[in-house]
Amino acid sequence: MPDYRYQMKGDGGQLTSGVLSASTAADAAASLRAQGGQVLQLTPVGGANQLGNKLKALNYTSGPSQRDVLNFTTQLAVMIRAGISLRAALEGVAEQTENPKFQKILMQLKQDVESGRPFSESLARHPKLFSPLYVNMVKASEMSGSFSQMLDRIASYLAQQIETRSMVIGAMIYPAVIGTLAVGVTIFLLTFVLPRFAMVFKGKEDAMPWPTQFLMGLSAFMVEWWWAVCLGLIGGVVGFILFVRTDSGGWWFDRVKLKVPIFKSMFRALYISRSLHTMGELINAGVPMLDTVKITGDISGNRLYKRMWRGVYSAIKQGKKIVSPLTKTVLLPKSVVQMMSAGEESGKLGETLDEISTYYTKKLKETIKTVTSMIEPIMIMIMGGIVGFIAMAIILPIFKLSTLVK
Repeated sequence: MPDYRYQMKGDGGQLTSGVLSASTAADAAASLRAQGGQVLQLTPVGGANQLGNKLKALNYTSGPSQRDVLNFTTQLAVMIRAGISLRAALEGVAEQTENPKFQKILMQLKQDVESGRPFSESLARHPKLFSPLYVNMVKASEMSGSFSQMLDRIASYLAQQIETRSMVIGAMIYPAVIGTLAVGVTIFLLTFVLPRFAMVFKGKEDAMPWPTQFLMGLSAFMVEWWWAVCLGLIGGVVGFILFVRTDSGGWWFDRVKLKVPIFKSMFRALYISRSLHTMGELINAGVPMLDTVKITGDISGNRLYKRMWRGVYSAIKQGKKIVSPLTKTVLLPKSVVQMMSAGEESGKLGETLDEISTYYTKKLKETIKTVTSMIEPIMIMIMGGIVGFIAMAIILPIFKLSTLVK
C-alpha cells in the first residue's frame, strides 16, 4: 500500500504529523479523522513524485490534455469528499501528476488558494485548460456549498465530451486512412507499374485506346514532375488548413459540415448534443442564464450554432423567452424547440435539456455506426474503380495488339 504524509490539528489545537499507509487517499483521511481532529495536509510519499522528477530530467514537456483535467477533477472530488482541505487536496493531486507542466499549474492553483484567491478565479487564469463551463460551475458551487458534488458533475461532463470526441474522430479516421491508401496505390501504379508497360507500347501510341493514352501521359508527367506533384499536394493541404482558420474559411467549412450528405446527420447530432448538454449542466448548477447561453454558444463547436445562441442571448437581454428566437431556426428540430418551451414553462428546463441531450448522444452513437458502415463500401467501390480503370487501360491495348497481329 502507498504511504501518505499527513499533518493534522487535534481538538486541543496541537499539530501532529507523520506517515500513514493506506489503499487510497480517502481511506487515509478516514483513518485520521477516526483518531479525532482535522486533517490539514495529506500527500503521497515517493512513487508518482519520483516519476515526475524523472520526466523533468528527461525534459518531457508535452502539454496537459483534457484527460489530465478529467483525472484531476475526479481525484479532487474524492479528496474533498473525504474531508481534505482544498489546499492539501491540490498538493496531493499535484504530487501524483505525471505531467510536469500540469503539475506546475496545480501548484500555482494551490498558491493562489493559499493567498486567499477564490478557486474559480484561480482556474480562470488558465483558460486554455479550464473552459468557461468548468470555471462557472465551480463558481456556482462555491456559492451553494456543494463543491464535491459539482466536481463529480464536471467530471461526468468531461468524460462524456471526451468519449463523444473520440467517437467522431474515430469515424473520420477510417475514410482518411482508406483515402490515403487509395491515393498511395494510384501513385504506385502510375510511377512504378505503368512505366514498365510504356516500353511495350512504345511506337504504337496511335493504336492504343484513350484510357491507355491518358494514363501513359499522366504516368510520364508524374515520373518527370514528381517533386511538383508532392509540393502541390503539400501546398494544397497546408492552404486548406490556413483557409479554414480564417474567418470566411471557417464559416464556409462549418456550413459544408452541415450539408455533406453522409456526414451532416452526424455533425448535426454532435452540435445539438454538445450544446444542450452544456446548457443543461450550467442551468442545473445555478449559473446565471445569460452566462449559460454565452458559454453554450462558445462551446457548441460550429459558427452557425454559435450565432444561433447569440440570438438567444440578445432575446433574453430584451426580456424575451429562450425559445423565442429558436422557433425560426433550422438548426434545431421543431420537436426539440417544443420540448424546451415546455421545460421553460414548467420551470424544469435543466432537466428537459438533460433528457434531450441524452437522446441525441445515443442518436450520435447510432449515426456514427451508420456513417461508418456506409463509408466502407463506398471507399471500397472507389478504390476498386481506380484499380479497375488502370487494369483496363493496360489490358485493352494488349488485346487490341494481339488482334492486329492475327
